[in-house]
Amino acid sequence: MTERIKELAQQAADGMLSYDAEGEWRLNQKEAEKFALLIVRECAKIGEDYGDDGLSSDPEGNRYPLNAGIAIRKHLGVEE
Repeated sequence: MTERIKELAQQAADGMLSYDAEGEWRLNQKEAEKFALLIVRECAKIGEDYGDDGLSSDPEGNRYPLNAGIAIRKHLGVEE
């Protein structure tokens, strides 16, 4: 699990993640729905940053050619 995804889970749980006996975090249904919404919003933001000029922006404002799907996976630290 990437650090950014864990941060979004903590945000969904209002900063209080619950852990099971194996040390894995758990979300209740309401938290899971909020977590999903946060991920969708973050992905949409990346898509919005993917400009009409075929370039994408990183947090520092640098512009570079990049597929929006690749940008989302890179941002969230997810590999295929």
